[in-house]
Amino acid sequence: MAPGKKNRVFVIGVGMTKFDKPGAREDYDYPDMAKEAGEKALTDAGVPYSAIEQACVGYVYGDSTCGQRAIYHSLGLTGIPIINVNNNCSTGSTALFMARQLIQGGLAECVLALGFEKMERGSLTSKYMDRTSPMDKHMEVMINRYGMAAAPGAPQMFGNAGREHMEKYGTKPEHFAKIAWKNHRHSTNNPYSQFQDEYSLEQVMNSRKVFDFLTLLQCCPTSDGAGAAVLANEAFVRKHHLENQAVEIVAQEMVTDFPSTFSENSCIKMVGYDMSQRAAEKCFKAAGLKPGDVDVVELHDCFSANELITYEALGLCEEGKAGELVDRGDNTYGGKFVINPSGGLISKGHPLGATGMQRKLL
Repeated sequence: MAPGKKNRVFVIGVGMTKFDKPGAREDYDYPDMAKEAGEKALTDAGVPYSAIEQACVGYVYGDSTCGQRAIYHSLGLTGIPIINVNNNCSTGSTALFMARQLIQGGLAECVLALGFEKMERGSLTSKYMDRTSPMDKHMEVMINRYGMAAAPGAPQMFGNAGREHMEKYGTKPEHFAKIAWKNHRHSTNNPYSQFQDEYSLEQVMNSRKVFDFLTLLQCCPTSDGAGAAVLANEAFVRKHHLENQAVEIVAQEMVTDFPSTFSENSCIKMVGYDMSQRAAEKCFKAAGLKPGDVDVVELHDCFSANELITYEALGLCEEGKAGELVDRGDNTYGGKFVINPSGGLISKGHPLGATGMQRKLL
């Protein structure tokens, strides 16, 4: 390949499991999830596992090399490289990012990206108490601004980001509740969603308080599930006559923290505003598009506060105007954008290793 030239990358097949409450399906372990999602993706692609040259497998909770165990006795033992990925909530999308890069760079023609998670019930907790937490510096930002409450860490971080947004722009608790109300309503159309119940706005606002204005129905649940995608280059697509089903990934970006995450005493910045903004800018530039060209958006709504903040980071509205976007109904059917038609993490569920994969495959 000429220097600087990148291969086009296409998704030729996808598959996923239903997202479930942890332990809801008896004797359903992560290899079973991987088998179901992987086989569905290969069937959708119309290619055998023997066509896969490498696999990028994402999960957060589990021993080392769960990716190998999931694939060996579920899909095949062909000796290919299997790369395990652990990147918290972006694990699945990171596996897809890596698989795409392998094809872009000419190192493979056909790659499997797979993400799965078998989770415990309840709020996430740290598994390693004898070493530095990777979130310690993020938590310092929050503590310096708002202190620490007797509540799980994740809803505090995102809840305080929403609190800052209210203080800065006059956003109301109702705006966040309306987002969850919308996502629960959307989930009624998604058979793969963990929850498919519709609630009134009052039910959302009056459900059990988790932290500050965040209620239970505004928070994502822990979940079991898996998602998979088969990626291929243009030559593979043409060779196997897959043009009618191949969907090109025209842009994909990955960004990590900037100094502003820690230096501005801002919980909005601490939970990833600047990262999301930069990734979106790069993505739109690479695609030759702008935010107004988009009709459908799947974004990370681990809590309703994060969805609202991300509207602004993605450029769907001006900074400080997300509440107005919500009030106009520009985040659902009949509005300017349809945001999280899947039901979002709030209703669809959030099996960490699968989430980022599934959101990009809808």
